[in-house]
Amino acid sequence: MATQKKNRRRYAVAAVVAAVLVAAGGVTAWQVSGRDGGSRPLSTEEASRLALSRFTLYGASPVRVALTADEGGGTVVEVHGVIDYRTRHAAGSYRVRGPQGVLDEGLVVWDTGGLGLAKAPAGAAGQPWEQAEHVPRTGWASRSYGSDPLDAGLDLAVQLGADRPDNPLLLAQAGPRWLGRDRIDGREHDRISGPRPRDAATTAAATGDGTSPLTYWIDAEGGLRRVTMRMAGIGTPATLDFEGKRDGAKLPEAPWATAG
Repeated sequence: MATQKKNRRRYAVAAVVAAVLVAAGGVTAWQVSGRDGGSRPLSTEEASRLALSRFTLYGASPVRVALTADEGGGTVVEVHGVIDYRTRHAAGSYRVRGPQGVLDEGLVVWDTGGLGLAKAPAGAAGQPWEQAEHVPRTGWASRSYGSDPLDAGLDLAVQLGADRPDNPLLLAQAGPRWLGRDRIDGREHDRISGPRPRDAATTAAATGDGTSPLTYWIDAEGGLRRVTMRMAGIGTPATLDFEGKRDGAKLPEAPWATAG
């Protein structure tokens, strides 16, 4: 019975990630403190910026990303890394914190198929993606994505960038809504709940209320600064912060033979 429940949760995570991305390429956000004007449909200009956001992210590649995922019971996983949307490869470091302090830490690589974890090699210097070059093939513990917030966040993060803008008319028809405005790092961002997946039953089962499980923070140029994922039954939202282009980042070649 426990295995069946876990499998159902894993299916729900995968279904929601896929459905929201298919729904005109949309994503949404968890509400934070800021100026709220009441939920309303997007204006034409706002829909155009939302449609541009995934393409803007792709164009900034390789992009620095920070993921925070609450696993429940006081356990939080943090990932800091770089994503190359041209190859759909990402690499970084992870740290697991619990009520008693740091529980685990190391290197992580991930792509659209899954993730790989490894201990940082002794004596290896540089950024996490540079250290990953020194991990032998047998040093990576790889797996497909599961049902927890960390896996859902990594899966979503690597799929967000797109090599062309979304269609703003189709996007607006999918039900995104303006939620408010927040200042992040001194810059104004519109907080927009993303398009609802076409399969309303899947969304309702995952989120509990039929609303989009995701939310965007988008600036005046269509830059995507933050995304959160809200899913019932697997803890508080996983939060993705996109922190701009990482000049000079070159992702490792070796792990993808074993960690994809």
